[in-house]
Amino acid sequence: MSSPPLVPPIKCQGIKTKLVSEVANLVGEMPSGRWIEPFCGSAVVALNLQPKRALLCDSNIHIIQFYKDIQSGRLTPLGVREFLSEHGAKLLSVGEDYFYEVRERFNNAPNSFDFLFLNRSCFNGVMRFNRSGRFNVPFCRKPERFAPAYITKIVNQVQTISRVVSVSDWEFRVADFRESLATAVAGDLVYADPPYAGRHTDYFNGWSEQDEDDLAELLANLSCKFILSTWHSNEFRTNVQVEKNWASDNFHVFTKAHYYHVGAAEELRHPMLEALITNFGYSAAVGSHEMSQQSLFVEQQRARYLTV
Repeated sequence: MSSPPLVPPIKCQGIKTKLVSEVANLVGEMPSGRWIEPFCGSAVVALNLQPKRALLCDSNIHIIQFYKDIQSGRLTPLGVREFLSEHGAKLLSVGEDYFYEVRERFNNAPNSFDFLFLNRSCFNGVMRFNRSGRFNVPFCRKPERFAPAYITKIVNQVQTISRVVSVSDWEFRVADFRESLATAVAGDLVYADPPYAGRHTDYFNGWSEQDEDDLAELLANLSCKFILSTWHSNEFRTNVQVEKNWASDNFHVFTKAHYYHVGAAEELRHPMLEALITNFGYSAAVGSHEMSQQSLFVEQQRARYLTV
């Protein structure tokens, strides 16, 4: 994929915008069956790969309802423009108190318009819920958040995915990953992007070591191809789950380096290796230099971890 990736209208931590091209290269031609995502999140990968048939699942009921509302026409680009213009003006006039008014309203009676408003005006675009399922991210402290240009950007993102789902056979479903993986059959392709074990908690439910082990076992026993994305290592530590679950010759681990821009200062930007794990080989042409450099980095990190 040479052009910049398409960006979805909602933000999630761990969004895979930077991995879209690598996932596309691994996939090659789309499967004859369905594209299945047990953790669709923002749906950025499906939005860019645009499979004809897809089962897109998540445990976050608000994400699934948001995309169902786009699919059904209850949430349209025009409706989004009108809503964000009206409520953005109230935010500018009242200030952060209005953000918390909308948050309280959403938590008492969830709807996709308020969900989008909160997601695009909360602190750092974080999507987080407490144990009672209530959205609890604070305000971004920018009353002018919904300027006309920003609203247009969001509207265009809604328009893009609305256009894609209108010509595709996609099902959005609230489901645990065990349920969605149980539907996979030969000819399907599963893309699993779970919460990253040991790095942060899920944006809606918890993610335990048992969940990680269950997912690995289910993926390893699928009758179809799968791609799993997870973190591999950084300069401080290594994801032990990669070695624990995927060291067999039956699986392949590909890596992609990038930076987490935690702060403005260069010393706060730490390189991270992301891993793409498959049960099939990588036959597409790749940059051998890039792959060899990444492989060297992997081995250096692994050696460092084993000697600690």
